[in-house]
Amino acid sequence: MVGLSLKNRIYLVNAILLGITIIGAVSMVWYTYKTEKIFKDILDKDLIVYQSAEALATSLINQKGFVSYYLLDKNPVWLDELHTYRGYFAQSLIKVKSLATDTVEIQTIAQIEERYADYLQLKDKVINFYKSREYDQGSVLHTEARKYFPGILELCEALKTFHKDKIASAIQASQKESNRLRYMALMAIIIVIVLSLLINYIFARHILAPIRKIAAQADKMGGPGLSSNELINLEHSVHGLIEDAEHTQQVLKKSQEVLLQSEKMALLGKLAAGTAHSIRNPLTSVKMRLFSLSKTCQFTNDQQEDFNVISGEIKQINKIVENFLEFSRPPKLQTIKMSPSTVVDSALYLLEQRLKSYQVTTRLIRKASLSETLIDPEQLKEVLVNIIINACESIQKDGLIIITEEENFIKPLNRVAVIRIMDNGPGISREIQSQIFNPFFTTKEEGTGLGLSIAFNIINEHGGWLDVNSSESEGTSFIITLPIKDA
Repeated sequence: MVGLSLKNRIYLVNAILLGITIIGAVSMVWYTYKTEKIFKDILDKDLIVYQSAEALATSLINQKGFVSYYLLDKNPVWLDELHTYRGYFAQSLIKVKSLATDTVEIQTIAQIEERYADYLQLKDKVINFYKSREYDQGSVLHTEARKYFPGILELCEALKTFHKDKIASAIQASQKESNRLRYMALMAIIIVIVLSLLINYIFARHILAPIRKIAAQADKMGGPGLSSNELINLEHSVHGLIEDAEHTQQVLKKSQEVLLQSEKMALLGKLAAGTAHSIRNPLTSVKMRLFSLSKTCQFTNDQQEDFNVISGEIKQINKIVENFLEFSRPPKLQTIKMSPSTVVDSALYLLEQRLKSYQVTTRLIRKASLSETLIDPEQLKEVLVNIIINACESIQKDGLIIITEEENFIKPLNRVAVIRIMDNGPGISREIQSQIFNPFFTTKEEGTGLGLSIAFNIINEHGGWLDVNSSESEGTSFIITLPIKDA
């Protein structure tokens, strides 16, 4: 570089930086597609087969007991229920067979199908004996049929384990690829740092030094000040570049956080939906049975109390399942032009009695209502309610929640509305602050860990940011930043 002109040296270093940036970007895109393919393979086959195998085991377990119930009261409804779950088993078996490609899978499924056919044949004979009142013969054959059940269930579990191991292997492969990308990024950072230092040296030696000499000479010569104005303009330009770099870094950091959160949501959303549907089917059956019992049975006081506890716990399970389903469905905004201040007032009015029950005082600091923008008032209210209730539950005594509203200018969102919700609770330790927006992460004994994840998604769908600022023993602040859009 000794024989090159200053312009060519700068061009050369910039070209190298541009080349590294392009190579890094292409590598990241390539690794992204590679990782996406790994997870697509998991979701397209292994996860579906795993869920189908789980449904297979569930429908098999649900078949237990119906023949015995029929023997007790001769109610044909039990046999109808048995045929229903047999149908579920058959459907799951067909789905698993259609997706099986591995030799071990095919052999396991064939064994399940063969043993299940023998099991059904014996069970049907038992039912026929019971229907014809040949109870002794039916009982003997019933005992023999029960011996088939553990073996079939064990094969179903083996099929689940097989695909669980494949999913784990795929995730491990993805982690290896991620580690490689990290090493490449680290090397690129080191090279960029070295080249940046070189650029700084060139600028300091060949640009800034001459400018300083010119400025000093102009001062000595008592010039008209034109050079001073140029230096001020240059200084302002440099400051502008620095601010742009800081804003770009913030935007990049936000984009990375949103991307990571979206990837987690996509995978866990499908898992949550599958799990919720698998739970909801037997749960619906249990709820129907409990409703039937409540209408037909006369309970003692103790039995009624037990029955009420069971019903309450089932409602709690159903609420968790609904949260899972809500989490699995990304928020669809119904936006209207409205001031976020109106939503804040609505949320506080809605929570008025609940805040009194928690003995929490609220203080709203507002110079003027926030400007109107496109928002979904119901979903934004859900975010505010969730954050305020979390604050109430974390505050020990003498609770105070301060809500402040202001408008600001933040790149690249430009004009924004900022809502801060601050409490005087125990705060959140730094170790878990980075995890609170992760799905299923909770510090509550009865929490699902989905509230803040859903709130994060809603604000993200609005094109804004949801941040947390907290330290132990000094309270917590949640900051909602929303872009002010005209249309």
